[in-house]
Amino acid sequence: MAEPLPTCYLSGSLMPLREARISPLDRSFLFGDGVYEVIAARRGQARRLAANLARLSHSLRELRIRNPLSDAQWSGIVEQLIRANGGGDVYVYLQVSRGAEYGRNHAPLPDIEPTVFGFCAPLPLPSAEVLERGVACITGVDTRWARCDIKSVALLANVLLRQQAVEAGAGEIILLRDGNLTEASASSVEVIIDGEIRTPANSARLLPGTTRSLVEELADRHGIARRVGAVSEAQLRAADEIWLTAATRGVIAVTTLDGRAVGNGKPGPLWRRMHQLIEAYWTD
Repeated sequence: MAEPLPTCYLSGSLMPLREARISPLDRSFLFGDGVYEVIAARRGQARRLAANLARLSHSLRELRIRNPLSDAQWSGIVEQLIRANGGGDVYVYLQVSRGAEYGRNHAPLPDIEPTVFGFCAPLPLPSAEVLERGVACITGVDTRWARCDIKSVALLANVLLRQQAVEAGAGEIILLRDGNLTEASASSVEVIIDGEIRTPANSARLLPGTTRSLVEELADRHGIARRVGAVSEAQLRAADEIWLTAATRGVIAVTTLDGRAVGNGKPGPLWRRMHQLIEAYWTD
């Protein structure tokens, strides 16, 4: 990952990222009591912003944190951050914590001013080699908490799962719970069987991906068959193609799973079509 860009936003002001400070009593530091969003921007323009802000509102509502800003204000902060950091292909990270109280109390939840933080970094687009060869993945047991639909900053389970992939020399870990696919540690997963895109239904077990929703929109627009419903481990392992989707990576083909080839071991034809459709969308 490239270093973040120099200008951040903190509770009302743009400032140098290296000078940003928050209280050690902030509840995001003490409890992981906060949420975040990651918004992709291409050529200086945020994309899928409405979907990101809707998901941010959902996460805040589910954690009973007051949304401190309107959608128009959030959009303004995103635009300021992109412009202040030179535009181009970047991502914007936004975080809202419940705020800082003088003490450490589990409950009752305090009525305090939320802490709002944001920064930019170069968008880590997949290399030509990754696009051409795809990535290797492993599978693992989904050990995360029961509310994965909330984009919480409490990501230790995801971090430890991703570390399993790193230690195995894999690009990502695809998660299974009760014999079914959920998602990956930092990506949505699409499974292709007989020319049909299959994805698990959105639920508390997985995050509703904004890039996954783009895949669904493009599939419907271009006549590509898709189905939402349970994807078993057996279906995952027998798939013709497997994709990873995320705001910072677009759509990437999985070409080996637990050391075995997916399909013929190369990015498949439906992946190539979807990648082209997504790139056309991003650069429109």
